[in-house]
Amino acid sequence: MLIAAAFRAIGQVFSPGLRSLLWKSLGLTLALLALAWASLTKLFSWWVAGTTFMTDHAWLDVYAVLLAGFGLVIGFAYLIPSVSMLVAGFFLDDVAEKVETESYPADPPGQPLPLGPALLDAAKLAVLSLGVNLLALLFLFVPGVNIVAFFLANAFLLGREYFALAAGRFRPKEDARALRQRHPGTVALAGLLVAGCAAIPIVNLLTPLFGVALMVHVHKGLSAREARALPAA
Repeated sequence: MLIAAAFRAIGQVFSPGLRSLLWKSLGLTLALLALAWASLTKLFSWWVAGTTFMTDHAWLDVYAVLLAGFGLVIGFAYLIPSVSMLVAGFFLDDVAEKVETESYPADPPGQPLPLGPALLDAAKLAVLSLGVNLLALLFLFVPGVNIVAFFLANAFLLGREYFALAAGRFRPKEDARALRQRHPGTVALAGLLVAGCAAIPIVNLLTPLFGVALMVHVHKGLSAREARALPAA
C-alpha cells in the first residue's frame, strides 16, 4: 500500500491539478528559506566581525571562517523540515481536496480546517521540528549516527504530524491519534519517505506537497483497511 501511495503522491505533485499549488508552494518555501538564510548569514557576519582571531596566523583566520561557514550551510539544511511544516499549513486543504477529488471521487469530502488554527498548528509544529533537528544536529560529527539521527527524528516527527494534518479533515484529533497509534509502522515508514524527500537538495522543496498528498493516501488506505476488518452487521 505504502509504495503505491508514494508513487501516486509523486505523480500528483506534478499533475495539472496541482500545478498552480506547486508553484505557490515553491515560491513560499523559497521565500521563507531566503529569509532564514539572510538572517543566519547576518548573524554569522556579526559573529565574524566581533570575534578576535589569532591575527598572527592569517591562515587560521581563513580556516575558522570557512569552517564556520560550512557549519552554517549544514545548519541551514536542518531548517528545511521546519519550513516544510510551516508551508504545509498554508496549502494543506487545497492539496488534500484536489488529491481526494482526483483519487477518491466517490468518498465524502474532508472538512477544511480553519485557516487560523491550521497556521497556528503548523507554526507550533515548525518550532517542534526545529527543536528536534537541533538535537539531531548534535550528532553531526558522530560517524554512522548523524544521518541515522536525522532520518529517525524526521521520520517520527514528519510522519506523525503530516498524518495528523491529513486525518484531521475527517476525524477529531483524538481519533486521528488513535488511528496512528494502531498503525505506527505504516505511519513511521511514510514519515521516512517524507524525511527522505526533505533530505535531498532541490527535491526537498517539494516536501510540503508530497507530504500532504502521501498522507492523504495513507489515511484513506488505513481507513479502508479498518473498515474491511469490521465484522459484518
